Amino acid sequence: MPRFLLINLNNTSTKLALADAAALLKRKVVPTKSLSVSAARQAVKGWSFEGVVLASVVPKKARIFQTLFRNRLLEVTPELNLGVGIDFPEPGGIGADRLCNAVGVVSRYGSPAIVVDFGTAVTFDIISKNRAYIGGVIAPGLGVMTDYLYQRTALLPKINLEEPPDVIGKSTRGAMLAGAVYGYRGLVRQIVTEIVARLEGKASIVATGSYASLIAAKLPELQIVDPDLTLEGLRIICLNNLPQ
Repeated sequence: MPRFLLINLNNTSTKLALADAAALLKRKVVPTKSLSVSAARQAVKGWSFEGVVLASVVPKKARIFQTLFRNRLLEVTPELNLGVGIDFPEPGGIGADRLCNAVGVVSRYGSPAIVVDFGTAVTFDIISKNRAYIGGVIAPGLGVMTDYLYQRTALLPKINLEEPPDVIGKSTRGAMLAGAVYGYRGLVRQIVTEIVARLEGKASIVATGSYASLIAAKLPELQIVDPDLTLEGLRIICLNNLPQ
């Protein structure tokens, strides 16, 4: 059975997976800031694959894979056979990772659906009951917010995100954790509520990305946490567009 290399290249991390027609087989993560030709070669060392599919939102780093795999690289764009429709005024403005999320969620959970992706930004992607991508919401990411507080204030520390001990912080760190985690749960709940009210049918709501498990832990609106959703979308796009 043919195998393929899937690459989800985002601002913070680059996820690579070896896959075949049935499933994701192996996974690796490389920090995007340290990504180089040698790092990419090392990440896929020992993997055998026929084709490569890249979803990138970092053009400068994408050149690394364009150089390495130029003769067998397929890049995700709205022009490909995605298996879902696009009902959006400017399809070229949709991030490749968001297209993958739309494909992945329809494949695994059907439609209508909402994908909440906790990355450098937190994005909400909406798929109608007719299996069409119809738009989304973009907000600053959780890590971006806490890093901004650390960088722009003299007395606030840099923190690692985790569940706060209480909504009422008993220390500076506790207060920052409460603001970040409870604050983002409030943001996600309100946006999801507004989106659901505009959709026809019962929507599947799926969280993915770095902080999905943390935020979803006490947020019933996030019904499903699927860390492989974007890669699964990439796998489906691969099957729809590369010869088997």
